[in-house]
Amino acid sequence: MSDPIADMLTRIRNANMRKHDTVEIPASKMKIAIADILVNEGYVEKYELTGEGVSKKIVITLKYTANKAERVISGLKRVSKPGLRIYAGKENMPKVLGGLGTAIVSTNVGVITDKEARKQGVGGEVLCYIW
Repeated sequence: MSDPIADMLTRIRNANMRKHDTVEIPASKMKIAIADILVNEGYVEKYELTGEGVSKKIVITLKYTANKAERVISGLKRVSKPGLRIYAGKENMPKVLGGLGTAIVSTNVGVITDKEARKQGVGGEVLCYIW
């Protein structure tokens, strides 16, 4: 697999479109950091780690409104890809949907949101947008 983060986002997008309760993703430190941001920003209910070693998985519980009427996640987009890396400095950090969405950024202080990057005054690689 050449782009594991894109695979994670695609699995979440597909499960969300089919209104599944959970989605299972192979684990890595970067994916766990992204899942942590999704929980903190309120896009998913929770995540838990299962398995040991190489077979470690992240099980993400997706979030919907009452009776699964509407999805909380309306869109996910991978920005920086292995073939074309996209970086943003602290002065030109992107805003998703005028601040209604979230950009996930990999910085030298860890994987954080665009709002947190602006607050800390750091730039980095823009991993994805979520709204």
